[in-house]
Amino acid sequence: MTEHNRQRRLKISDVNVVNRKTLKKALGGTIVGNTMEWYDVGVFGYLITTMGPVFLPEADRAVQNLFLLGTFAATFIARPLGGVFFGWLGDKIGRQKVLAMTLMIMAAATFAVGLLPGYAVLGIWAAVLLVVLKLVQGFSTGGEYSGATTFVCEHAPDRRRGFYVSFLDMGSYLGFAAGGLVVSILQLVLGQEQMEAWGWRLPFLVAGPLGAVAVYFRMKIEESAAFKATMEAEAVAATHPETGEELKPVGPLGILKAHWRPILLAMILAAAANTVAYALTSYMPTYLTSNKGYSEVDGTLLTIPVLVAMALCIPFTGRLSDRIGRRKVLWIGALSTAVFAIPAFLAIAAGSVPMTFLGLALIAFPVAFSVPNLASALPALFPTEHRYSAMGIAYNFAVAIFGGTAPFIIAALIELTGNDMTIAYYLMGVAVIAAVAIYFLPESAGRHLPGSMPSVDSQEEARRLVENQDNDPLLDLESLPFEESFEAARASHNRPDKPTVM
Repeated sequence: MTEHNRQRRLKISDVNVVNRKTLKKALGGTIVGNTMEWYDVGVFGYLITTMGPVFLPEADRAVQNLFLLGTFAATFIARPLGGVFFGWLGDKIGRQKVLAMTLMIMAAATFAVGLLPGYAVLGIWAAVLLVVLKLVQGFSTGGEYSGATTFVCEHAPDRRRGFYVSFLDMGSYLGFAAGGLVVSILQLVLGQEQMEAWGWRLPFLVAGPLGAVAVYFRMKIEESAAFKATMEAEAVAATHPETGEELKPVGPLGILKAHWRPILLAMILAAAANTVAYALTSYMPTYLTSNKGYSEVDGTLLTIPVLVAMALCIPFTGRLSDRIGRRKVLWIGALSTAVFAIPAFLAIAAGSVPMTFLGLALIAFPVAFSVPNLASALPALFPTEHRYSAMGIAYNFAVAIFGGTAPFIIAALIELTGNDMTIAYYLMGVAVIAAVAIYFLPESAGRHLPGSMPSVDSQEEARRLVENQDNDPLLDLESLPFEESFEAARASHNRPDKPTVM
């Protein structure tokens, strides 16, 4: 440690005191986007058995389901590209602008699905256009979740980050449930014949006005203080002080090279958690209908109460992670997946409605502990200037390869083996991998984000933090971006910071 570093002292003016009004606007503006995204996922997931005859009427039911599940998986092919592009853009021009852009693209693509002609009009080209629109949705979604988690993490106070960020996933699952509820109401009112004829379009067309409202709210939110501070520091360091030459920006490959260890860790954790989550949300309606003999309406209605109950519990698991740590809560999620997987599918196999509810609840329990707490744990692996980009790479590649393809992989495994319990064994294997990865995850609960000054709820908390800075185990003075360290900001332009974990 140099003499200069030893003299660094945190001042009250260095600490970011969170403005409650700004935080609420930021949280509300991001929640509406996440809700909108998962509304579309829910609608598509619940309409798989209905849309099959619309786009592939000559195929048998198994092929129709695999095509729609494959189309759903195709959405995730474009997510890594969107994550890389929007992540890079979000670190350059700001989180708020990019999040507004991704929401507009996503809402427009969802609305366009509702306007698609079916096989009777365009033949096989109808199915091709459906895949194209899902790819557009995937591209925009690639920048949505990573940007939303980054944005709320940077707005939230350090000691309550898990609680505030968890509302994103609460909104996501409520959006999914809302999509399922809309589909269920239409199925009950119109009947399956009319749903296949034209009723399936209505839930997608609703995305038009809903998207316009969501974009309006998102345009009202402000950029985070952490990102503003980073942009100001980079503006000072944008030109070499002696030669006047512009320093080279860091692209996605540079970020991947500099942060490959935390990116790999984030990918493993995101893949494991989302495999279980997508098995619950996107595959269960199809599984109950195609494998367990429930009608399309019953397959939809059985999952909605479970999703709503799980969503309402999510803020409590977020608050729990702030108190006992992210790693402990994530371990609860991994362990409960391994323990509950077999009982869950045995309960569903019993065939009664109460046992099916129990089985779905046993699958939902670990999801409530894992997915929402990754939203606060993963952004804390990366410094502010590269956080959106790194999250875009890590999260979207993981979800594309493992999470989004989970329904298709599970359906294919069951088809190949003829054993419905294959899904339980698959989830148990995923849980073991997650548990190993959590072991290497640094604890971030209550700590300031890398590359950012501490964020607190009040001036009084800021004063206490400054007074106790030498004895606070959650405060790392050496990692704070003090104003006099613009030289470090210049260096980070040409050579990204070293990985912050492992």
